[in-house]
Amino acid sequence: MDTISHNIQAVPLNHYLLLCATIFSIGVIGVLTRRNAIIIFMSVELMLNSVNLLLTAFSVYRGDATGQVFVFFIMALAAAEVAVGLAIIVMIYRNTNSIDINVLNKLKN
Repeated sequence: MDTISHNIQAVPLNHYLLLCATIFSIGVIGVLTRRNAIIIFMSVELMLNSVNLLLTAFSVYRGDATGQVFVFFIMALAAAEVAVGLAIIVMIYRNTNSIDINVLNKLKN
């Protein structure tokens, strides 16, 4: 475990911050610009994974396992979100034969 911690600390924390900010920004752009429900869920997963990476990096740099515990809970939340989101997408597809979120306005009527 010590060699893993040493290898992670060999990369400056600023690089992790930049990488996570980039991945999170890609996820935000995907959520805001795409109309496909599956792409939107993948973008949300990108955002959650960037936060997980950042929490893990902070946890290793501080020598505290608290960040890694938060990562565990975020992963459990992401798994539940995927299960519920996929069920919603399947039901929408059965009703509209499309996963385009603009078609969802038909369900209001």
